[in-house]
Amino acid sequence: MEKKLLLAHRSEFFRAVRNFFYDAGFIEVETPVKIHAPAPEEYIESVRSEGDFLRTSPELAMKVLLSEGCERIFQIGSCFRANEMGQKHLEEFTMLEFYAAGWNYRELAEFTAAMLESASGNDPLFADFEFVTVDEAYRRYAGVSAFDADRDDTFDELMVTKIEPELGRDKLTFLTDYPASRASLARLSAANPAVAERWELYRNGLELGNAFGELTDPAEQRKRFAAANAFRAAHGMHPYPEPTAFYRALDRGLPQSSGCAIGMDRLLMLLCGAEDIRQVRA
Repeated sequence: MEKKLLLAHRSEFFRAVRNFFYDAGFIEVETPVKIHAPAPEEYIESVRSEGDFLRTSPELAMKVLLSEGCERIFQIGSCFRANEMGQKHLEEFTMLEFYAAGWNYRELAEFTAAMLESASGNDPLFADFEFVTVDEAYRRYAGVSAFDADRDDTFDELMVTKIEPELGRDKLTFLTDYPASRASLARLSAANPAVAERWELYRNGLELGNAFGELTDPAEQRKRFAAANAFRAAHGMHPYPEPTAFYRALDRGLPQSSGCAIGMDRLLMLLCGAEDIRQVRA
């Protein structure tokens, strides 16, 4: 498909996504791209910008808005992650991120599936979906428990080589309930504290999104960020200042909510049959 047609398709898809959110009662927001303190993540490196950083995600700023009473919010905008290059990766990419107060992470998954089906014009890629737990996927495709793989430090290798290529082959797949050690900013399940309320979204072996039942405990979040910063320091990554505005939001009270981040460029790759992410960007 020629570039002009690809970009026209991109524009139409973005408009359909926005309309779906508007119709569902969400408001569109814009938060800063240049920020003082990114969320410390163990395997994601930010891009420096004149003493500050370019956001890897608008997550922390959007959670501040949640704490201020914005119950359903979304935005589409540029994010940046250093040293990410390849057919499916760019340092600058377009993220859709959205949050809903009062929803659990399974409700958010069902909403996400409906959004993709609607915005794509009922494309068969998004006609059906399934939930598969992380442990089910590891036992099915790698022959081991996900919890054993996590303890043996083979979790990431198996995810890349054995698990991800099999996910979403026949339908949209929500990979759910990650081991608690991989909770990131997700809360642990009340029914089973060994897993986190987290899912990642796959189609045709391609990771499209990441979502959490959001952690609202200020002490636990500070503890996790401290551990992530210690990991980063041990591996020579950027030191980050404390995200003080986010901490104030947690202390003020974050509502029970769920949120999701989706790579829009990767979605367009699927819809257009593109082999390289650059094909679907201007």
